[in-house]
Amino acid sequence: MLTEIRIESLGAISSAVGEFDRGLTVLTGETGTGKTMVVTGLHLLGGARADANRVRSGAERAVVEGRFTTTDLDDASIAQLDEMLDASGGERDEDGSVIALRSVSRDGPSRAYLGGRSVPAKSLGDFTTGLLTLHGQNDQLRLMRPEEQRGALDRFAKAGPALERYRKLRDSWLSARRDLLDRRNRMRELALEADRLSFGLNEIDAVDPQPGEDDALVADIVRLSELDTLREAAATARAALSAEDLSDGSAAETLGKARAALESTDDAKLQALARQIREAQTVVDDAAQELGSYLEELPVDASALESKLARQAELRTLTRKYAADVDGVLAWAAESRERLAQLDVSEEGLAALQRRADELAGELSVAAVDLSKCRRKAAKKLAKEVTTELAGLAMADAEFTIEVSTDVTAEKDDPAVLTLPSGETARAGADGVDQVEFGFAAHRGMTVLPLAKSASGGELSRVMLALEVVLAASAAGTTMVFDEIDAGVGGRAAVQIGRRLARLARTHQVIVVTHLPQVAAYAEVHLVVHPAGPRGTSVVRRVTDDERVAELARMLAGLGESDSGRAHARELLDGAQNDEI
Repeated sequence: MLTEIRIESLGAISSAVGEFDRGLTVLTGETGTGKTMVVTGLHLLGGARADANRVRSGAERAVVEGRFTTTDLDDASIAQLDEMLDASGGERDEDGSVIALRSVSRDGPSRAYLGGRSVPAKSLGDFTTGLLTLHGQNDQLRLMRPEEQRGALDRFAKAGPALERYRKLRDSWLSARRDLLDRRNRMRELALEADRLSFGLNEIDAVDPQPGEDDALVADIVRLSELDTLREAAATARAALSAEDLSDGSAAETLGKARAALESTDDAKLQALARQIREAQTVVDDAAQELGSYLEELPVDASALESKLARQAELRTLTRKYAADVDGVLAWAAESRERLAQLDVSEEGLAALQRRADELAGELSVAAVDLSKCRRKAAKKLAKEVTTELAGLAMADAEFTIEVSTDVTAEKDDPAVLTLPSGETARAGADGVDQVEFGFAAHRGMTVLPLAKSASGGELSRVMLALEVVLAASAAGTTMVFDEIDAGVGGRAAVQIGRRLARLARTHQVIVVTHLPQVAAYAEVHLVVHPAGPRGTSVVRRVTDDERVAELARMLAGLGESDSGRAHARELLDGAQNDEI
């Protein structure tokens, strides 16, 4: 429930606060005072697009703040709202209410706040959607659209679960069809890709490169290219270090003599030097042994060079085609094996995709028929109840119908064409295979035509209200706002609209912007938007007793100051307040 709204610098309103109670609240006032700005403010709280032109002249920004309570909602709805509030980081106020705020800057973007935290305007709208239902003359025009009519029928039919199941199956079916068509269209391309990958993998497997082999080959080839020079250098070094040939005066012999000379003394310093020479002698011996091993590993001749060069040529054939080095070639092979495993170009794979698409098509057609049955069953009941409500709105002879038909507009090449269990083909749209059309005739015996072609503005207002009264049970506890939906209506019909709104207010908080005194008289709370001060400033004020009678008299015929006007207004108010709805 909306308990309070505060508006600053929005249109004609400089600063105003409106307080609301349960039941029916009306907003009245002279044309141009800014009544509709209250509804505009509620639209902003509902996440509507911000219009900087609505900011009052001379002000930097417009601000709309609403305070909501959720105690009238069911537990599931409260839990859902609390979840959204927690997700945004917002908090309830001390009294348990939630404050929603929207500011519109003249030069910059709008800002939205929920529970004291900044949120995207869409998040604010998602929260208030469960609390506010806004209806205006534009909403009446939307009622003429097929998708709006289908949505209203689905609300009444409680078709949500059936529609959700249909949509999930449709998404899976469309995905399977896309995979099948893609496979068919790309069979040649996929086969060529598979052949290319297989050829490359066979070529790599035939060479069988090893990780880092190309770098190792380079080192081997360099060594073999300088075989004689390397052998001579290693042999000379080994001979110089080794003690095998003492006539050459090897390093080992020289070190041995130096160590023996030092060890023959008792001087501590010389003994320490002897130990260092012993360590050096050990290093020399190790180096001599490694040089011996190196000489043994060297090929006897350079014939191995040719095989190494041939192997290098094989590897370069691979690195020219697949990667910059052998490790890259091996990585390409691993990726290609994985890709080849995913490529199924067999007839069996194509048949499996076809079977999957056919299975999903069968499940989808059953779900579509179930959804259609749900809608057709509800359509008769909804049409009957709306017709009954119209009779209570001074349209006793009116007839309201709902036709649910199969959408057979799909062409053969339409990707969403679906064969139903009956053999009939239909277009599987996002909302089912049905076309829903509201029909209306103002008098029985007249031809029932589509609502868009048969209802006047006043009749459309009453159809809208009748629908909302019938659908009200599905949204008990929410706030319903009507912006001049009684346009083009007067006399006895206006009284009946007032009575229906009062009846709707038994289960909802109802806020109505109206010019009709017959409607305003049924309200439990009467707010007046009237000029106050210079520059077209308007304020919102609650009126009771004599002030309310004066406002009703003004609405009757501008007779607010006359005794006859007040008497007429008093009679109207007493009659409405004492009416057993």
